[in-house]
This record gives sequence, C-alpha cells and structure tokens, in this order.
Amino acid sequence: MKFTKPLVVRIRDKAATTRGRKFANDLKARLSTLFNWGAERGYLSGNPAAGIKDIRRKKDQPDANRPWADEEQHAVLAEVPAHMKPAIGLMMFTALGPKDALTLPRNFYRDGEIATNRSKTGEPVFWPCPEPLAAILDAAPAHSAVTLVANSRGLPWTLSGFRASWRPVRLQLEKRGAVGPDLTLYGLRKTVAVILREIGYDERTIADALGQKTVEMARHYAKGADLKPKMRGVVRAFEDELNKRRTKTVKPGD
Repeated sequence: MKFTKPLVVRIRDKAATTRGRKFANDLKARLSTLFNWGAERGYLSGNPAAGIKDIRRKKDQPDANRPWADEEQHAVLAEVPAHMKPAIGLMMFTALGPKDALTLPRNFYRDGEIATNRSKTGEPVFWPCPEPLAAILDAAPAHSAVTLVANSRGLPWTLSGFRASWRPVRLQLEKRGAVGPDLTLYGLRKTVAVILREIGYDERTIADALGQKTVEMARHYAKGADLKPKMRGVVRAFEDELNKRRTKTVKPGD
C-alpha cells in the first residue's frame, strides 16, 4: 500500500468517527513519526503525514472530563465496592489523576499526609489527608500490595483493570439517574480545581495543588467555577471603597 496525504487524512477521519478526536490526532502523530523514520532511512521519499492538521474540538462540544457535581460524588462513594473506594477517594480528595492514584506507593502516605510527584510533570504534590479520605483509607480492606490501594485480590491495580471495574458502576448509576452522562475519573481533578477556585484560591495555588508547572493549566482546570461567592465579597469591598471615596470627595455643605 502506498501512503499518500489524502490516504492519511482518510485514516485520521475514520479513526475520529470510530474512536474519537483525540485518538485520531494521536494516530496521525504516530504515523508521522513512523514515516519520518522511514524517510530518514530511504524507505520513503517523504512523510505523507507532514502538514496534516489535528482535528479541532468543535466550539459547541462540551469540555472533556467535566467536574463532578456534589451529588455525583456522594452517589459514587455510596455505590462503589470497598476495594475501589480508596482509589476513588484519592482522586476525589487530592486531585491525583487515575494513574498517580493507582500507583501511589504505600509509604508515600505517612502520618496523615501524602507526598509524591506527579508522573506527567514531575512536579511535587503534597496533600495533608482530608478527613473524608482518611476515613476511607482507614476502612479499606487489608492488603499487602506495595501500593496504597489494591484490587479485590490484594494486588496493585492496573489502569485498564480499574477502568474496567469502574465502567459498570458508572453505567448503573447513570441508568438510575444518580449521575449524569460523561462522568470520567479524570474529571475529579477538575472538580478539585473548581472547588478551590470557588473558595477564592489563586491560580498558582491551584497549580501547586494539582502538581502543574504553569498557571495556564490551572486556569483551564478551574474553568466553569462558580465565582459568585467570591465576587459577592469583592463587590462589597468595592462598594465600601466607593463610599469612602465619595465621603472624602463630597465636603460638608456642598
């Protein structure tokens, strides 16, 4: 088969239809790497994937990994089996991504505190264990795995194994109307970011909490935060300042 640019575009578009936009863009990137390898060694005259753009997310398409509502968090914690709850709790109360939560070494949780490095960025992550998470970890089934959380056999979770166990729980909750559609494990990172933003923490603090190098990613994760509580205080302070300035400007008898 001779690969041409139109053929690569068709492959990308078909992958997008069957597996989604992100998968299609990743496939195109991998093909480009392979073609570059072949071109450097004389197997190809060039890279037919060069210059082909990624498929962009539609403006009206909802954000991936949306934050969880409070009711959804409660419903999931009430439903998941005991051996899954510690992993969910780590994601929910410390903003660790699925991979980091599942592979967190047992000895990285000491004296009620979690200290680790985020695998994706290498940035340090430190969380004093919130009370709800401490209760979940204290009640977790005993196991001898080197990781803090373990599957029903007492062995470290694999990411694919946890997702396979999570899917039927999510679908059952969705069928009952206890959670909305498009609930993802990674959405719990956004949930933490949104809550921190809503209670007034700045983007640098949120970035530190999530183990991110830049505030730009923190801004993206906290998108959609309800700023009403914070802004009510801001506006009250603004009004107080206006009143003070008005008092100074308007002299008695004017």
